Amino acid sequence: MKGYKQKKFQGETKRFVQILELRDDPDMIAQYRKWHSQEYQWKEIRDGIREVGILEMEIYILGTKLVMIVDAPIDFDWDEAMARLATLPRQAEWEAFVAKFQGCSAEARSDEKWQMMERMFYLYD
Repeated sequence: MKGYKQKKFQGETKRFVQILELRDDPDMIAQYRKWHSQEYQWKEIRDGIREVGILEMEIYILGTKLVMIVDAPIDFDWDEAMARLATLPRQAEWEAFVAKFQGCSAEARSDEKWQMMERMFYLYD
């Protein structure tokens, strides 16, 4: 494993880490991966993520488990940003579309599906 290059940002940032479980169906997981690829992802969703102030977002997968890592400015307000994100073009449509892969309600917002993780270890300087 070579690892993944990380972006550097101007000023301090903070990180949020969330987890979500996909349906245990290899075909559905393959489709979910497809819809998150650069070729198939919805431009409006990427634009909305940036519009609410998110600097970087990554999703990692292992079997049916997803981990999302979000980097944002130090003054970023998660709850305010998620409320705003839910109102942006095609966001509700996207959430309804991916709900079939995630096994949750089509009406659920992103912040209702993804569960925030707590950091329990940090390699201090």
